Amino acid sequence: MRAFFTGELRRGDIESRFGIKPAAASRDLSAYREAAPSNLDYDQASRCYRPTDVFKPLFDFQPERVLTWLLEGFGDGLDLGIKQAAPCEGPGHLVKPDLEVLGAVTRALCAKTALRITYLSLSSGSKRREIVPVALADNGLRWHVRAFDRERGRFSDFVLTRITKAVELSDSVADHERLGADEQWARIVDLELAAHPSVQWPKAVEADYAMTDGVLRLKTRAALAGYVLRRWSIDSSIDHRLDPAAHHLWLRNPQTLYGVESATLAPGYIESQKAPA
Repeated sequence: MRAFFTGELRRGDIESRFGIKPAAASRDLSAYREAAPSNLDYDQASRCYRPTDVFKPLFDFQPERVLTWLLEGFGDGLDLGIKQAAPCEGPGHLVKPDLEVLGAVTRALCAKTALRITYLSLSSGSKRREIVPVALADNGLRWHVRAFDRERGRFSDFVLTRITKAVELSDSVADHERLGADEQWARIVDLELAAHPSVQWPKAVEADYAMTDGVLRLKTRAALAGYVLRRWSIDSSIDHRLDPAAHHLWLRNPQTLYGVESATLAPGYIESQKAPA
């Protein structure tokens, strides 16, 4: 997992992950290299193992488990076969990213390098792009890659499953292409959510979201604010004009979205800005 998706593996990674001694970690590395002799090369300069160009995982990983590992840092993406403590089901996932593409993206993220990708856009179809991935983001339905788009000269979101091919580049990455230069990612937006004013029984909504004094306060990155508001169907119009049957929540401080690029995704926000005074 670590070798393929971060691009490097050290003996210390195994020691800290499993709480074992250096000798045991060395034995595990030796055993793995015997089982998969073509998977890892030792990088003398960095003193770590790196995946080869012909790397083939010994274990089958499910994309959703890999993404959970990347997002939450536990479980290591393995299906351990643990029986459920109680019956529990979710809506499931319709979108499953290609692991080869995901691996190329995460290795570029960790190494702070660029990618040449083939991307399927809804507006322009298949096109080659050069991007510098800086972060992964989950909008609740699908995963995005936050990246600097060299053609447009700006940071944008790329749907992970629309990347059909990704090739790692060796050229240097400029400071303005790095995460620290992404103002929308760095900016933190305060959202004040309340029960929609047209809901007949607002106390029910307040109970749903454990509101305090009728308000739920959230902090999110500006780059993700629109996704949050859309995911939870939050009426972001100034005059709470949307149907309360579909929008139980209302953003009571829509002015916080000023200058937030992702606000175009917020339900009702753009429409209310265009309305006459």
